[in-house]
Amino acid sequence: MDKRNCSSRLPRISVDVILSQTDTTVGFLSQDAQKLYEIKSRENSKPFLKVYKNFKAFLHEHNRIPKNMKNLVRRSKKTTFIVKNKAFRIASPHLDSQILRDISWGYSTSANESGKHFDRIFCEAKADIIIEDARGLFESSSSSLIKINNTKKKRLR
Repeated sequence: MDKRNCSSRLPRISVDVILSQTDTTVGFLSQDAQKLYEIKSRENSKPFLKVYKNFKAFLHEHNRIPKNMKNLVRRSKKTTFIVKNKAFRIASPHLDSQILRDISWGYSTSANESGKHFDRIFCEAKADIIIEDARGLFESSSSSLIKINNTKKKRLR
């Protein structure tokens, strides 16, 4: 009998590209950064941000943040943080989809071609899984961006 460390009936999603409405704007989510680079026609030198489902999952990946900034990160909403040139976000705790609840982290980017606006036809053609709720899919303002280190924080966007 084969026992797996999977708490759900769904298999672990590792290479699929998900199109979903985030708390800020519509975006692609995947655990395969290379697929996202191909979809967006984006240069490989520009990294994606990582989205974690909660603060515990962020710490479980052996990530560290300055002690005096932990409450800022834990309580933030619609904010992307940069620590040591790595960008990350903690997702909002209310996810409507079981698929998104089962993924502890994923690379995230806005759902569009690099430098262009949201095009639903393009996005639906590139996504493997589309998650849409009653609000639908819509382009909105991006998250605020804060760079933090041991002593200070700097708002970049």
